Amino acid sequence: MANNIGVGELKPNKKVILKNYVNGFPKESDMEIVRTETVRLKVAEGSKAVLLKNLYLSCDPYMRNRMSKHEEANYVPDFVPGSPISGFGVAKVLDSGHPDFKVGDYVWGITGWEEYSLVTSPETLFKIKDTDIPLSYYTGLLGMPGVTAYAGFYKVCSPKKGETVFVSAASGAVGQLVGQFAKLMGCYVVGSAGSDEKVNLLKKKFGFDEAFNYKKEKDLNAALKRCFPEGIDIYFENVGGEMLDAVLLNMRNHGRIAACGMISQYNLDKPEGVHNLMFVVTKRLRIEGFNAYDYFPIYDQFFQKTVPYIKEGKITYVEDVVEGLENAPAALIGLLSGRNVGKQVVVVARE
Repeated sequence: MANNIGVGELKPNKKVILKNYVNGFPKESDMEIVRTETVRLKVAEGSKAVLLKNLYLSCDPYMRNRMSKHEEANYVPDFVPGSPISGFGVAKVLDSGHPDFKVGDYVWGITGWEEYSLVTSPETLFKIKDTDIPLSYYTGLLGMPGVTAYAGFYKVCSPKKGETVFVSAASGAVGQLVGQFAKLMGCYVVGSAGSDEKVNLLKKKFGFDEAFNYKKEKDLNAALKRCFPEGIDIYFENVGGEMLDAVLLNMRNHGRIAACGMISQYNLDKPEGVHNLMFVVTKRLRIEGFNAYDYFPIYDQFFQKTVPYIKEGKITYVEDVVEGLENAPAALIGLLSGRNVGKQVVVVARE
C-alpha cells in the first residue's frame, strides 16, 4: 500500500491481523500485532481515496462470523488471514481525493484495525456533523449499533405504547438503546444480561422495569413468566438458542420478534436447534431478521430523533473503553465471552 500512495511523510502503521481462520471459540493468539508496516500520509494524485487516522474502534459480535471461512458467501465478507481486521470505527481525515471529505473532517464507518487506513471506497463513510457529542459514541450509540437499535425497534417491530418488550443481551451496545427507546414510547421493558452488575445497570441506569441474570436462572421459561405474566408483545433477539426457545413459549398472539443476532451460536461448531417453532404458527408470530446496512439510508432520520434525546438526558449510554490498539484482540475476545459492561470501544488515539 505504501509504495503507490505518492509523496508524503512515511509513518509506522501498527496493525491487528488475523493469523488463521478460527473454529470454535476464538483466542487472542488467533490475532497478531504487526509493527513493521509503514504508510505514506498522502493520497495518490487523481485518486478519490481518503487517508484516515483511526481514533476509536468498535468491537461488535458480528465480527466473530468474519473470523471463520464460509464456503457460501456470508452477509459480510470473511476476514483474510494475514491482513488487518476491519470493522466500524471513528477517524480523522488526514488527506482526501474525494470531494465529500476534507482534511480535518471526522468520520465514522468501516476502517481497518490499524493506526492509519487508506479507504478506497469512501462512500462507506459518514461525515460526523455534531462533535459536541463524544466522538466514541459514533462507534455505538450514534453508529452502526444505534442504527440497529432504531431500525429493529421502530421499523421491524412496529411498537405501540403500552406493549411489553423483552430485550436479550440488554446491556450491550444495541440492547441498552432498544430498552431506552421502548421506555420513551411508554412500553413495559425487561432485559436479560449475564451478571448482577449488568442487571443493576439495566434497572438503575437505563430505566428497564425489570431485568434478570440469565446465568442464575435454572428455568428461563419460568423467569419470563415471572416478568411477563401476560406474555411478550415484542422480543428484540440478540442471543438465540435456549433463550429464543423460552421466549417462543411466552410470546403473545401476533407478537413480533426482531432477529438482530444470536451470539449464543457464534462459537459453536454445530448450532443448537430451536424446539418451539410451532408457536410461530399457533400464535401467529412474525419473526424478521434484519441488517443495519439495509437501514443506513435512513441514518439522518435516526440521527435527528436520537441526538435531542442525548442532549436532553433522556438517553444515556455506557461504554467499556480499552486503551491502545495492542489491547484490541483482548477486548474483542472479552466481548465474545461477555466480559464487557456496555459498548466495547478500543482507543487507538485520542486525536
